[in-house]
Amino acid sequence: MITYYDDRSVQVTSTTVSVDGRSYKLADITMIWHRRGTRSWRVLVGRGAIGAALAGPLVAAVLGIAVAVWLHRSPTVTIAIVGASVLVGLAVGPVADFLFEHLDRSYARGSRQLEIWARWRGQPVRLLRTGDALRFGQIYRAVQRAVEHSQPAHPVTRR
Repeated sequence: MITYYDDRSVQVTSTTVSVDGRSYKLADITMIWHRRGTRSWRVLVGRGAIGAALAGPLVAAVLGIAVAVWLHRSPTVTIAIVGASVLVGLAVGPVADFLFEHLDRSYARGSRQLEIWARWRGQPVRLLRTGDALRFGQIYRAVQRAVEHSQPAHPVTRR
């Protein structure tokens, strides 16, 4: 038996596809396809919040410098305001790596619900629904390979 994919809730082998305790024999699967849902506003708002968190200190620094120049105060006060503004702007540096990592993971997970469907014993069955695009791709490809290798006489039809 060949294992194409295995995690805590999904196992794809050369004989079966098991998802959350339900098993489907590959011999009974005649077709597989996938569907994409609508975009998640929650994910998109989260990405926007990360962008704002990255830009916020930089905007504050620029505004602080502009205010310091506009006020026409003594050189000591101006230098203090500009110095504080620069420090605020530099604060984005250590945080940027952390925020970019979260942004990168957000794109890897995707912003849509993705579903894998199969025609099993003549009936359409949803095998999996997930919002994790990376995991979805791995599982979908594993199911495709398993079905292709289990039924060489019957090619898999994709929609």
